[in-house]
Amino acid sequence: MVQLTTKNRSSRRNSRRNAEINITNLMDVMMVLLVVFMVAAPLMTSGIALDLPKVGGKNLTGKETSLNISVDEEGYYYIGKEEIPADEIVDKVKAVRDANPEISVIISGDTDAQYGRVLGLMALLKNAGFEKVGLKTDPAPNQNERIKK
Repeated sequence: MVQLTTKNRSSRRNSRRNAEINITNLMDVMMVLLVVFMVAAPLMTSGIALDLPKVGGKNLTGKETSLNISVDEEGYYYIGKEEIPADEIVDKVKAVRDANPEISVIISGDTDAQYGRVLGLMALLKNAGFEKVGLKTDPAPNQNERIKK
């Protein structure tokens, strides 16, 4: 009889074990990571800060990829954050086109950039054989109101 009672105690002890996983600490870590990424995401913009002209027009559609060339107010050319001299810009863009023949070129000219520098870049690219060259702008203020009317 003595042996029978020790077996009952051990079987009762096994049936009381808790097999749940406590995820409170995991949720705390995930919330902290979420807040960090929410704060850091807007800071991860790349390129040169430009004041784009505000005009109407429709956005480009399709799945084509594009290369953004920026022209700042002093007239310097940039691909990403790297300044490219005017005499090397066509060679750099041709190298990108060789890797991706379907690429289109988008020129982002600052509002205060010289008109001749932006159009000169566009003419250089057209003469080099680039068919898909466009200008990037911001939507005009109150454009949504004109569409609703």
